[in-house]
Amino acid sequence: MKIQSALSASTARTLPGVLVTSIAGLVLCAANPVFAVDKPAISAVSAASSVAASTGHNDAGGIDWRKDNDVDAAFAQAKASKKPMFLYWGAVWCPPCNQVKATIFNRQDFIDRSRHFIPVYLDGDTPSAQKLAARFKVRGYPTMILFKPDGSEITRLPGEVDAERYLQVLVSAMNSSLSVQDSLKLALAGSKKVNAEDWSLLADYSWDDPEQKLVNNKEVASTLFRLAELCPAGPNATRLYLKALSVSATTPPGQNGIDKTVAVEKVIKALGDSHLARDNMDIVTGSPAELLDYLSAPKTDTRGKLIVALNAALLKLADDTTLSKTDRLGAVNGLATLAKLDNAKPESSFLKDIQKRVTQIEQATTDAYERQSVVNAAAHAYGSAGMLDESDNLLRAELKRSHSPYYFMSSLASNAKKRGDKAAAVNWYEQAYNAAKGPATRLQWGSSYVSGLTELAPSEDARIEKAVQSVLAEIGTTENAFYERNRAYLDRMGKKLLEWNKDGKHQASFQKIRTQLDGICAKLPANDPQRAACQAVLSNAKS
Repeated sequence: MKIQSALSASTARTLPGVLVTSIAGLVLCAANPVFAVDKPAISAVSAASSVAASTGHNDAGGIDWRKDNDVDAAFAQAKASKKPMFLYWGAVWCPPCNQVKATIFNRQDFIDRSRHFIPVYLDGDTPSAQKLAARFKVRGYPTMILFKPDGSEITRLPGEVDAERYLQVLVSAMNSSLSVQDSLKLALAGSKKVNAEDWSLLADYSWDDPEQKLVNNKEVASTLFRLAELCPAGPNATRLYLKALSVSATTPPGQNGIDKTVAVEKVIKALGDSHLARDNMDIVTGSPAELLDYLSAPKTDTRGKLIVALNAALLKLADDTTLSKTDRLGAVNGLATLAKLDNAKPESSFLKDIQKRVTQIEQATTDAYERQSVVNAAAHAYGSAGMLDESDNLLRAELKRSHSPYYFMSSLASNAKKRGDKAAAVNWYEQAYNAAKGPATRLQWGSSYVSGLTELAPSEDARIEKAVQSVLAEIGTTENAFYERNRAYLDRMGKKLLEWNKDGKHQASFQKIRTQLDGICAKLPANDPQRAACQAVLSNAKS
């Protein structure tokens, strides 16, 4: 039994009134064979690409990145040359960052385009990077912003869409006379000055970025729905509407009330259009279960129709060899998510097809940047299908070849946690922290280790105390340690420690930790905003 029939049977079990024949008929409309697979290739990463990846920069690509962290000098250069400035914010270990390097930054058309702007590479582990991140409101990796020569922000570019669409967005942003903020104001006012290119930039803006400056995060969904109403009918209006639904699916109930019957019809129509489904691949593959839960109730005809449409679209995306390997695995992950929806149990034939798909794509991936992204996506797809052993095997093998193995150690910790193996989970968190490199990265992994300990091994006071003291010792010698991502992870660690000691049972260890932190805070100048941030880490006050 191939994946189509496996999905059909699984769906029919949970959806009364939906005929297996009709489900199979729609799902079988996907390309034949079930999965178009890449030809097997040597799975080992070449030494040259491994060395390149370890630098964190795509030097071989021909982009003349500024890597000196002197953003003011870069702005001066942009102003003098009358060129826009392109700011890339990322990290060596980050899978989406590696995806961008493997699919966008190495493209000749992007390299050629880069000569028309000032490209600035800002790595989160370099000196002063976190302080600069606070200045430009960038936190999540990767974030890419295009600025005018005068320093004003034109737009935040999405990192989830495929390379072709990304280049289109970049070119549109560089050619536009308006910033996205100006376009938004005009669009909401009903101005006819907003042209098709301006609407395209609004539709492709990085709305998912919690640091975006266009509207309050609580108003993103309602703003997107309003824009979808005002936008001329076409692909841009569809994307704005689908993005609004995606955002709404993660907001509290009662907000952004819409006619869900109409919404379901629009979603099914969009999914049935292969071009629209591909253009909105990031939404289709990223949140199918959330969309289903938002738009339908379990075991209803509405949910059945949505699942049919989603399965068909996901299968086509999984078979689309013009998409990146990571994006195709994202579609496989979506299929696995749907197969387990509403407590359904995928059949063995379905799981075998998932494994075959993942194996063939993984073995065909030799580029070091791409592997960091592909292996992460593959392990996630396995996890969504409940195939934790297969996920573990893949992750363990990658530890020997990855330029950032600590990332996959954290994934192994998550798998162990899902199994209920607390000891193994904590040990993987510890190994990941010990292997991590770079001040911001080590703080992030150290915080995760401490959080794992307080949750999974709360009685091990000595181990928790030692872990926290190690993290704080490094913070004490790190310049600008209390900015942006660093600050967020310190706050998170502090909250975990406060919860751990809420009943006072760990007061002796907690007091030693507080004393160490107080010493670090005291060394910061009184007028330095970092001092208040430092003091808030272990207080009940909101940092």
